[in-house]
Amino acid sequence: MKIHFIAFVLVAFALGSCTSTKNTVSTEPTGPMIDQNTPFVKIPTETFWKLETLEGKDVSSFKRDGQEVGFTMFADNKRISGYAGCNSFFGTYKMEPGNRISFSEIGATKMMCPDEDFNENDFLEVFGLADNYTLRGNRLELNVGRRAPLAVFVSTAIPLNPVVKKHWKLKTLDGKKVKMEKNQKDDIFFTLNPQDNTVTGFAGCNTFGGNYELKEDNKIYFSKIISTLMACPDLQFNEWEYLKVFENANTYRIRGKKLEILGSDNTPLAVFEEVD
Repeated sequence: MKIHFIAFVLVAFALGSCTSTKNTVSTEPTGPMIDQNTPFVKIPTETFWKLETLEGKDVSSFKRDGQEVGFTMFADNKRISGYAGCNSFFGTYKMEPGNRISFSEIGATKMMCPDEDFNENDFLEVFGLADNYTLRGNRLELNVGRRAPLAVFVSTAIPLNPVVKKHWKLKTLDGKKVKMEKNQKDDIFFTLNPQDNTVTGFAGCNTFGGNYELKEDNKIYFSKIISTLMACPDLQFNEWEYLKVFENANTYRIRGKKLEILGSDNTPLAVFEEVD
């Protein structure tokens, strides 16, 4: 597998050449009034929000290769990852009082999957337009202003493997200890998101994401790894060597709070520690 790097782009900008939902969504104030008196009910994180309707159209039955469209929000790093119907995507989010929400730094893989039944550009554009939400039980509506919902989701849960949904901080790389540098803004880490089989993380300077697959006998494989392209000349850490761990990963081994990623010859490529 080769690692391909693509730059993050804002959804609103990246999809600027596509047909905007602003032309199809009614501007009449049909949705709920959102003000500072609205109770601040946070969207549950670490759960998969499966897409049910998009611009009023029922798309709940759409799947590609058994994978459903939706996303997951993570509380510890305010990141989002998901599956858009063809491509994986990820970015950041911010929730504020008044049930307001914004998404930024949305990036996605660039696979071509023509499908007349589902337009993933329309789906991704939701994250560029949404500025508030409505939460009713396990039902989530992403809205813009007081219009009808841009998209409606329902929460789902799946059994967890002990390696997923954890913040794995890098401790050693190729047998060498790794320490956080002075100008480094965050720990080097990764998280496996079981709701959509995506991996997200931080490589020392750049944020990265992609897909993963777990198989029997603790086999683990990563694919479609993408990263931002920021330059951090003051950092000595070699991000490329770190990202190669995901390219060469074959199996994993958990010992207490330690996770080892092993190559095809069972040699440890990297050791991580679980951070609560």
